[in-house]
Amino acid sequence: MTMTAVIMAGGKGTRVASVNSQIPKPLLPVAGKPVLLYEIECLHRQGITDIILVVGHLGDKIVARFGDGREFGVHIEYINEEEPLGTAGALYYLRDRLTEDFLLLNGDLIFDVDFARLMAFHKVHDALVTLLVHPNDHPYDSGLVIADGDGCVRGWLTKEDERTWYKNCVNAGLHVLSPRLLQKLEAPQKTDLDRELIRPLIPTGEIYAYRSPEYVKDMGTPERISAVEQDIQSGLVQRKNLRERQRAVFLDRDGTINKYVGFLRDINEMELLPGTAEAIWAINQSGYLAIVVTNQPVIARGEVTWEELDEIHRKLETLLGQKGAYVDDIFICPHHPDKGFAGERPEYKIDCGCRKPKPGLLLQAAQKYNIDLAESWMVGDSDSDVMAGKAAGCRTVKLDDGMTLADAVGYILQNAVW
Repeated sequence: MTMTAVIMAGGKGTRVASVNSQIPKPLLPVAGKPVLLYEIECLHRQGITDIILVVGHLGDKIVARFGDGREFGVHIEYINEEEPLGTAGALYYLRDRLTEDFLLLNGDLIFDVDFARLMAFHKVHDALVTLLVHPNDHPYDSGLVIADGDGCVRGWLTKEDERTWYKNCVNAGLHVLSPRLLQKLEAPQKTDLDRELIRPLIPTGEIYAYRSPEYVKDMGTPERISAVEQDIQSGLVQRKNLRERQRAVFLDRDGTINKYVGFLRDINEMELLPGTAEAIWAINQSGYLAIVVTNQPVIARGEVTWEELDEIHRKLETLLGQKGAYVDDIFICPHHPDKGFAGERPEYKIDCGCRKPKPGLLLQAAQKYNIDLAESWMVGDSDSDVMAGKAAGCRTVKLDDGMTLADAVGYILQNAVW
């Protein structure tokens, strides 16, 4: 892929000073290699070889380590911040150098991402900025991006903003930027990329969020460094790249994740079953994707609006996030073939291919995330869940005779061979 990657590598890394305060944060060793080297290698594997490093604090050490990049199969140029310019100020110097869309990456990340997919999404939407967003295990103290169903960003909650029920959708620190954005920088002055450059442009409808389950983690604390080292050594980091075939645990919603109350119409009745968050956390740690596939005929019946259903799912994600768990995506069938309900919505009164026991929702997820269905599982509490899983080619577990989601996940992980 021919494009330029700009890496912001000038941070001081104050939160990891206890690990090593004598080297810049991008040179922190993780499983025997500097963080920045992992980034460069991931870019190189995908044919991205033109790299610009923005350096500042102890930047001479970064230059000494990487030079012109020839040793690593890439070409590296440098922008040196004489004074700290925040997360975007130094981009001013690129206004006349970059004429095509480019990657902007934080220099303290371990990631393995299919950049071709990210760029394709950006191009389709003709975005000014595309943010790679993902769920994480601490959304309660993270900034959250609010996007519509097409990915257009409609809002942005900072850590300080009040929130009730929210979607676990965190800016991962990987961006695609149009060079048009650089023209908004009028001087090389301290500028915050998110707060001062991107967020004010949300009303234009040109900011998009690309949601991905791929591996992206920062080196913010010594504890995170240790966790990332384990993920590198286990092979999890590269396995999560969507160029690789993924495995998923598909989860029914009502009676599997949350208490069954019949048709769930009232957000106050959304309550996680005991052990649900812990079971989904185990899926997250294993490398399987955790994907909800749920029939919601309440939409066709006119008993719940899309907005109300979205709020119910925001509550679901909030409750999981409070315990460090998350789902990678939620696929919904809104259809219901039977007619005659007061207030029903005729456009959804069809015999579709996505309503379980048909496998449509699983097939949609497989196409979106490159999932190997034969190596995946469907877990639910009804025969229709099992039938949908089998029709898609998955292995299945039915929750009956007192079996819990935790029991099912334990069985799945015992039988997993990577």
